[in-house]
Amino acid sequence: QVQLVESGGGLVQAGGSLRLSCAASGRTISNYHMGWFRQAPGKEREFVAAITRSGGTTDYADSVKGRFTISRDNAKNTMYLQMNTLKPEDTAVYYCAATLTWGRTRGYADWGQGTQVTVSS
Repeated sequence: QVQLVESGGGLVQAGGSLRLSCAASGRTISNYHMGWFRQAPGKEREFVAAITRSGGTTDYADSVKGRFTISRDNAKNTMYLQMNTLKPEDTAVYYCAATLTWGRTRGYADWGQGTQVTVSS
């Protein structure tokens, strides 16, 4: 099991940027594909982005494509989500997660506690 802790959330105006971090401990994340998910009030949790173990392949939800960038630094055991041109509809709690199986929703067994992102209009 890998322990995950998100940070970097906050309040930002529409059009602004934030960078989320996901720090791992317990195991090296180089063994895992990693993903970001989010959950807005009253809505189900949804996929945001994912990255393979090596970082060579990424996948994005259509709603964030071109605005968000997922990356990882296996040497630092950390994953990132750079969020640009933020919109009010990006407001949510953002979670990072780890999986051994590549796919948008497959096998994410380890989750962080989440970090709040609020985008004001």
